[in-house]
Amino acid sequence: MAIGNFEACLGFTLQFEGGFVNDPDDPGGATNLGVTIGTLSEVLGRPATVAEVKALTSKTVQPIYLQRFWNPVHGDELPFGLDLAVFDFGVHSGPVRSIMALQHVLGVADDGRIGPITIAAASKADPVKAIQSLCAERLSFLSRLSIFAKFGKGLRNRVALAEKAALEMVAKHIGEMVPEVPET
Repeated sequence: MAIGNFEACLGFTLQFEGGFVNDPDDPGGATNLGVTIGTLSEVLGRPATVAEVKALTSKTVQPIYLQRFWNPVHGDELPFGLDLAVFDFGVHSGPVRSIMALQHVLGVADDGRIGPITIAAASKADPVKAIQSLCAERLSFLSRLSIFAKFGKGLRNRVALAEKAALEMVAKHIGEMVPEVPET
């Protein structure tokens, strides 16, 4: 389980969720550090302003990411690396979509909610294969979107880098778990 890996995963994701943008071709609308005006409005319980979106900082978005993305995908309960792949997918395309893709990859019912069956399947899965399959599912989903023609190169790059970073987390975690063998 990846307890304590939230900040590392958020750090990875925020490198793609940079500063303020308000691209008319992006369905998210005004966005800063990956938090859309719609998400901020839900968090605030009232319509957010563009100025409030612009004022977001990495510190002020951290609880939003924790509440809206990390907790729903049960990041602390997923294996290292798989937590990053599911979280980053969820930030970009919604946690329910990323959970359903994970469940599909794991061969369990894809109801969009993580429970004990999904957690058990994730714990038993080969993390490398699960990450690779999840990233392939993510790219397949993204390639079907109408915005892919404009944003496809960047989306492909983000998925590839998420896969690479997730696999590096697996390797690091496994390396820490393997006891050192004394030289003879």
